[in-house]
Amino acid sequence: MNTLSSEQREQFWRDGYLVVEDVVDAAHLQAMKTDFSSWVEDSRDMTEAYGATIDGRPRFDLEPGHSAEKPELRRVNAPVEVSKAYYEAMMSSRMTECVSDLIGPNVKFHHSKINSKLPGGATAVKWHQDFPFTPHSNDDVVTALLMVDDVTAENGPLEVVPGSHTGQLHGLWHEGVFTGAVADDVAADCQARAVTCTGPAGSVCLMHTRLLHGSAPNISSDPRTLFICVYSAEDAVPYSTNPVPTEYEGVIVSGEKTNSVRSIPYTLELPQKPSTASFFDQQAEHPSPEEHQTQEEQAA
Repeated sequence: MNTLSSEQREQFWRDGYLVVEDVVDAAHLQAMKTDFSSWVEDSRDMTEAYGATIDGRPRFDLEPGHSAEKPELRRVNAPVEVSKAYYEAMMSSRMTECVSDLIGPNVKFHHSKINSKLPGGATAVKWHQDFPFTPHSNDDVVTALLMVDDVTAENGPLEVVPGSHTGQLHGLWHEGVFTGAVADDVAADCQARAVTCTGPAGSVCLMHTRLLHGSAPNISSDPRTLFICVYSAEDAVPYSTNPVPTEYEGVIVSGEKTNSVRSIPYTLELPQKPSTASFFDQQAEHPSPEEHQTQEEQAA
């Protein structure tokens, strides 16, 4: 029996995204909140990114301005390796079942991370598509963003351009530099057509890998924490190094391993793996003209 209705599946393939509520129960959600809260408390003692993932890069990433008094833990890489609650949500929750309904029956896991915007968090995510970061032999790839906190219009929700998953792939390289974001004119068009994805804690936003999306800073007094899992059809083979490598890459979460490959035609430049804890630094190194002007005004 399918978890998603036929109307929900049609909506996903039409719009490129779908919000589904109650994909983890209250007890499971609380366990996820508790683990994240403990990591925030641990971060108070740190002054720079810390911990280590399997490739040696930091597991925990701190926003500029982080302090013991005002902790700003913005990224946890591969939380499924250090938390039973996050692992179980990735492997066998209603979220996993929803993904299987969309790209199954055979589905495998690629990577996971937590992106958090604590109250007043200044980090914005510039407009991009996920597929150029994680190209595969085909694009049956879904990013599942589980809302650990309530996501509102004020606390930095995901913004998307409905239907953009059926359009072109936009490059993230500009003038020979990997910026992790689309060109400024494309970003301006996205912002003009953007809709926000909100929902109560325990909801998931299922997003097609080619959907254009971004998010603004958290201007509220409420946290916005997302547990992000990327899944692919079992016959989608990665073309580049995993940006968030994990010991669980390739684990089958639904169906079975067929050892087959399915390919579709497309062309894009391969991504540049972040050398730091996350791609936030790549985006921050290359401000848009509007951001550059703001920075100059603040420095004046």
